[in-house]
Parts: sequence; structure tokens; C-alpha cells
Amino acid sequence: MHPDVSADIGALDATMTTVEKVLDIEELARRVDELEQMAADPDLWNDQDRAQKVTSELSYIQADLRKCRDLRQRIEDLPLMYELAEEEGEDAVAEADAERSALREDVEAMEVKTMLSGEYDQREAVVNIRSGAGGIDAADFAEMLMRMYIRWAEKAGHKVEVYDTSYAEEAGIKSATFVVHDPYMYGTLSVEQGTHRLVRISPFDNQGRRQTSFAEVEVLPVVEQTDSIDVDENEVRVDVYRSSGPGGQSVNTTDSAVRLTHVPTGIVVTCQNEKSQLQNKVAAMKVLAAKLLARKQQEERAALDALGAGGNASWGNQMRSYVLHPYQMVKDLRTEYEVNNPSAVLDGDIDGFIEAGIRWRMREGAGAE
Repeated sequence: MHPDVSADIGALDATMTTVEKVLDIEELARRVDELEQMAADPDLWNDQDRAQKVTSELSYIQADLRKCRDLRQRIEDLPLMYELAEEEGEDAVAEADAERSALREDVEAMEVKTMLSGEYDQREAVVNIRSGAGGIDAADFAEMLMRMYIRWAEKAGHKVEVYDTSYAEEAGIKSATFVVHDPYMYGTLSVEQGTHRLVRISPFDNQGRRQTSFAEVEVLPVVEQTDSIDVDENEVRVDVYRSSGPGGQSVNTTDSAVRLTHVPTGIVVTCQNEKSQLQNKVAAMKVLAAKLLARKQQEERAALDALGAGGNASWGNQMRSYVLHPYQMVKDLRTEYEVNNPSAVLDGDIDGFIEAGIRWRMREGAGAE
């Protein structure tokens, strides 16, 4: 085996060993046993929310454990693969090289998981998307982003629950709120927060002019019972109204949509995608609690910054450009990561951007300490 190949396999082995230590494989296996016992308890489903949480965490940890064991096996198989390939000829060596390259990508993707150690990183995520400057193109772009994130989640097997979609008059959406279920979704998607910019020939312009439009992505951690966020219902104004836009048979027939206004802060949350007013109110309260938790985080961060301990509170402003004309490129302005295939990105192929963002955030955090 060539010394460079041998050194590369050694580096992969060392990285994977670090990943296994940080993720604590033995602890993951112990947790799987514990969750399997909980899932086997017939009384678990008396509490639907808790049952879903247990089964979701179980499938997520099982997948991580399976992935780690599979990567370890592939690393151990690689030297033998090269040994056999050298006897068989160039095609077999090329195949071994391709496996080593794919293995490096997979190990690096797993390594990114070890970087999700923030206070709320293990939570599920609430994603809010709002159209910005750019009129009808911005509303269309906001809908493109919503589809992009939902496609990304579905391809990865994460359940998405849409709470609210406010449709624009001509095309696209004014705003949308949805939850991506599964552990670590907040830590994973929080690097997507900020202003996204689209440059293209507008399909809504009769003269075919180039248009720049903007949309805002906000990512919040789902609030859990352990959080010290108590929403006083006396401080919340509740308005009900008729749902608007495309929907099922029950949409547009009753005043089931709910708008909550948190009077002390002025935060407004709407939910209209559930069938009953009560379901919509419960979902809207979850989003309101997430927004209040994020506000509390910002206030704490601002207090730390005032003491000189922070430094990167506003990193998430304009962060990515999607250029469809005069050339094709999606570029992250923070990490410099770029892809020359916008249609694949807008179809949910954003893992590269997310991984680069998590690595960038970790470097920035280390630099601020």
C-alpha cells in the first residue's frame, strides 16, 4: 500500500476514534437499551407527546449508533480492500480510492455531529420563513426556501409539521412556520438563520429583467418543560379568524385559525393548519414560547456582550446568495462554501452548507473565547 494511502487511512481512523469518544458509543448503546424498555411499556402511549419523544429519540440514537459501527467497519475493511485491489489491477484500485474518498466524507459528516454541544442544540427546531424586499419575487423565493427545508428534512427521514402558511396574493408566501422533529434539529438548522438572497430573471416581469429578492429564515429551539419560560395567558390576546389559502375541506369554513399577541413584547404568532381552534392555539403557544425563549437568550447574550464576553451575536444577517442568472451558483457568505447547482440545492441538497456552517460557528466561537 502506498504510504500516502496508509497515512490517510490512519488519519480517518484517528478522526473516527475521536468521534466515538465524544459521542460516547457505550453510553449511546446503554441509552438505546433504556429507551427500548420504555418503548415496550404499553402504558407509554397514554401520554402521546412523551411516547413520540421516546420513539423519536430511540430511532435517532439507533441510527447514530448504526452509522458509527458501519463507519468503523468500513475503516477496518479498507486496508484489506487495497491489498486485494493491488493484485487485481487499476480498476480495483480506483474502486478502493473511491471508497476511501466516500468514507472521508461520511466520517467528516459524523464529526460535525460532535460539534453540536450548545445549550439547546439537542432540541427539535421551529423554523420561520418570511419574505423580505423584492415584492412578488420575494414571496416566491420564501416558498422556494420552505420547500427546500421540507425536502431536506423528508430526504433525511425527519418529520415536518407545518403550523402556519400565510399565502401572498399573486404567488408564493408572506410567511410560514413549521417544526422539524427529531433530536438535534435546532443545532443542525440554526446555522441556516439569516437573510437569504435570490438573483434571477423574474418570471413575473414581462420585460424579463433581472430581479434581486430577499427572504428571512429564523430558527428557534422547541421549548421543553425544563425551560424557565412561563407564558402568562393573561398577557396573551387571542384572536380567531377564518383560515385562508389552499387547504382541505375544513379550511375556510370555520373560524379555526388563531392569532396570539403577547402584549408585553408585541410578539405575534399565527397558526391555521390544524383542523380545530384548540389544536391551533396549542401549536401557536408552542411557537410563542420558542420565540420568548429566543428573546431571553438574546437578552442574556447582550448582557454578556456588554461585559465583553460575546462578540458574534449578529452573525446571522445576510448569509447566502442563490444566483440563477447570469451564472448558476449558491454561495454562503460566511463560510465561502459554494455549489454550482442551484436546482439541487433548492431541492433540499443542503448538507454541505449545513456542515460548513457548523464548522464555521465552532471556529468563530473558539475565536471569541
